[in-house]
Amino acid sequence: MRSALRRTVAVGAALALTASLAACGGESTEEPVELGDKQVGAMADYTAGTQFTATEPLTFPLLYSDHPNYPLKEDWLLWQEITERTGVTFENTVVPMSDYSQKRSLLIGSGEAPLIISKTYPGEETAFVSSGAVLPVSQYLDLMPHFQQKVADWGMEADLDQLRQADGEFYVLPGLHEEAWQDYTVAVRTDVMEDLGLQTPETWEDFREVLRAVKAENPDEYPMSDRFNDSAPAGALMNIVAMTYGTSAGWGYDNEQWDEAAGAYTFTGTSPEYKEFVTYMHSLVEEGLLDPESFTQDDDSAIQKFVSGDSFAISTNAQTVVNDYRPALEDNVPGASVAKLPLPAGPAGSVVPGTTRLENGLMISSEALERDDFVALMQFVDWLWYSDEGLELVKWGVEGTTYTKDGSTWTLADDIDYVGMNPDAPKHLQKDFGFAGGVFAYGGTTELLESTFSEEEKEFQALMKQKQELPLPPPAPLTDVEREQATLVETPLTDFVTQATLQFVLGQRDLEEWDAYVAEAEAKGASTYIETVNEAQQRFAAENG
Repeated sequence: MRSALRRTVAVGAALALTASLAACGGESTEEPVELGDKQVGAMADYTAGTQFTATEPLTFPLLYSDHPNYPLKEDWLLWQEITERTGVTFENTVVPMSDYSQKRSLLIGSGEAPLIISKTYPGEETAFVSSGAVLPVSQYLDLMPHFQQKVADWGMEADLDQLRQADGEFYVLPGLHEEAWQDYTVAVRTDVMEDLGLQTPETWEDFREVLRAVKAENPDEYPMSDRFNDSAPAGALMNIVAMTYGTSAGWGYDNEQWDEAAGAYTFTGTSPEYKEFVTYMHSLVEEGLLDPESFTQDDDSAIQKFVSGDSFAISTNAQTVVNDYRPALEDNVPGASVAKLPLPAGPAGSVVPGTTRLENGLMISSEALERDDFVALMQFVDWLWYSDEGLELVKWGVEGTTYTKDGSTWTLADDIDYVGMNPDAPKHLQKDFGFAGGVFAYGGTTELLESTFSEEEKEFQALMKQKQELPLPPPAPLTDVEREQATLVETPLTDFVTQATLQFVLGQRDLEEWDAYVAEAEAKGASTYIETVNEAQQRFAAENG
């Protein structure tokens, strides 16, 4: 899960979802389409807590991101159960996960996208808004009572504000988490920690001391060699460290960051907080504590170094510890053990991001409005993605077949494995049944989220819940014209900051040249860009109070 939300695409205050979700907000420039002739298959009495069952068989096209670890099978119990319960059959357009973002853009741009465009992170929808290719889903929330109920019960109106465009609407239906949660951190060799008498580091400064101690025992090796370079160099590590420094980087990089004292946005890549973060990261490389290849190598190379015992630390989430690291490490290095490190604190404090309550979700093609089963489509999406029953189905499967339940305790069937619950079982929940996949299984109650967690992970999450949740920055919705102008400088600025950051961290550029770097960013339009963002923020504040 990636926690960042793009400020340049985030927007303003909530419009009224229903009377119970009323909030101030801008006025939409378009009226919702009349739905009287779009009721085929819809339920007349569909409410929160109601099982959606189409009044006649329906088929909905779905854009499906195919994971290489559990490729789609047409005979999965997942598909059978969805159809049996709802009367809906999916017509899948299957795209390899590695090509998903690009293929999704091509399909939407050509007007050939399926009705349901899954696996969309908040912010990714913005490129498709001005063309009218995707539906302003916020206009049709009255058709989604489960979605509405979770927003109301969990107080998520402000979270949804982060999604709204300048017209007051939002165009992505995100996964909704009851509570903020932090998954990504660093995995460390706990047996080495014990052998060296090292204490669990509470801050990133402490973490550097741990790496120094490991380096002293193994002077010819890098204590940490990292992974997750798919979309940004050291994307996971840079993201979590920068967040605790009061800025953003890696996966979570935004060109703008909110300065509470100034009451305005500033340019992230030249801020004092960003320089302090870069200086810290540089120190790890300069001292030989972090492998320079951490910013370029593929995941398999980084994993191999760790599981062979050549490195001591590597970025992780809960599943990678269980699936990628622990089994191979234990096979290769007798007596070795690995665990997630409680996320260290930084200059910004012991914090977690406030944006983690919104997950990847889905878009709806605007062509859905042309169908006579549009209402049923929205009801179905509401049930499968947002009802407790639907979320339990796509995560755990079928009670009595793939799991049993006693009160609030779920137990996986003995002959099925998932995240190491039954490692010797002959079947797998994802590979053989299709459940717990990345297209559907996001969001829900904390109880459901943690239902697949090991006791080890629950202890980790208990520590994360003690941290301070960072506040959401104020909305700064750009108009179509502003967005078009901002895009001309935003991408080049992001690329420039990413490249310069890597140069500073690796020592290819001296930190004494920071002022020159700031001047270069200014020459590329950093101040002009931030002025546009601040004007949008001030306009919104003036219009909405």
